Amino acid sequence: MDFDLSDDQATIRAAVAELASKFDDQYWMDKDAAHEFPKEFYDTFASAGWLGITTPEQYGGQGFGITEASLLLEEVSASGGGMNAASSMHLSIFGMHPVIVHGSEELKQRTLPRIVTGDLHVCFGVTEPGAGLDTTKITTFARKDGDKYIVNGRKVWISKALESEKVLLLTRTTKFEDVKKKTDGLTLFLTDLDRDHVDIRPIRKMGRNAISSNELFIDDLVVPEEDRVGEEGEGFKYILDGLNPERMLVAAEALGLGRAALRRAVRYGNEREVFGRPIGMNQGLQFPLADSLARLDAAELVLRKATWLYDQGKPCGREANTAKYLCADAGFEAADRALQVHGGMGYAEEYHVARYFREARLLKIAPLSQEMVLNYLGSHILGLPRSY
Repeated sequence: MDFDLSDDQATIRAAVAELASKFDDQYWMDKDAAHEFPKEFYDTFASAGWLGITTPEQYGGQGFGITEASLLLEEVSASGGGMNAASSMHLSIFGMHPVIVHGSEELKQRTLPRIVTGDLHVCFGVTEPGAGLDTTKITTFARKDGDKYIVNGRKVWISKALESEKVLLLTRTTKFEDVKKKTDGLTLFLTDLDRDHVDIRPIRKMGRNAISSNELFIDDLVVPEEDRVGEEGEGFKYILDGLNPERMLVAAEALGLGRAALRRAVRYGNEREVFGRPIGMNQGLQFPLADSLARLDAAELVLRKATWLYDQGKPCGREANTAKYLCADAGFEAADRALQVHGGMGYAEEYHVARYFREARLLKIAPLSQEMVLNYLGSHILGLPRSY
């Protein structure tokens, strides 16, 4: 068992860390407070070619695996950029996997090179207010009309919709009540986010405010047939291909955010003196931070196993879900403890740990809740009766 990174992986980690360090905590605090997309950061990483790390070389990418992508996003998050930084490029790095695997050559040639260069922003339109995690119950409907589809419906929690030119949109082409199997009749499109037919409304939220989250109200959106990904009715199967990589990459982001929080806490514990000595000398503060170090290290090992399995083409559902669960938990615990070490100043924005705390909390909910991970492990791995 070899735990060393390859030369390429070590180079990726070092290069990303150096590039991300050019954007300090003040930059991210200002972007978050202003609810402003981090264009300078995004453009810098796009210009350096990092958005195409997993895109095949024939479309302008680097053709690396999920392990390399996880290292990239971990370092981006660990730089202090957290979820504001990672979410700016998250979908570009992994979200096009259904298109890469199932899209037509024409669709891939038309979109992937532009995504790699950062010229094309894409958002992911799956979640709906009435369906939540029960994706088969979505009602956004694409009605076939000659060589095009007419789409009507509503989506929610769509990240980056304000900046996006296109949307990877999951719809029904057969109503739920008319299918034999509930996962049938779902169709995936990569199409223009036409503002004349899509009303985009930002959602006010707790954190990660440099990256918008939005509701989409879709009214007679015309989608050309050539924008369909793969076959009609097979969309659910296509999006499943990306679920395990998504969980791994979110786990990497949570891990990086936990590292950033722990680094801040240790610095403050060494610098802040009360009663004539550094507060980090007090075991009531030192032990929780040491415990977080151990938990982050343990979570990282599961994540590394998960990405290795995926890149080897081996089953990895158990490990991907476990990595997401443990990294999200360890990352949030580290952020919470970092805030506690700072005491009252942790509640102030100037020390940045309050922002880490808010962003880390998101990762216990998205892209799926900790409880849904346990549902998966309980029923699929332990063989217990399914509860939903």
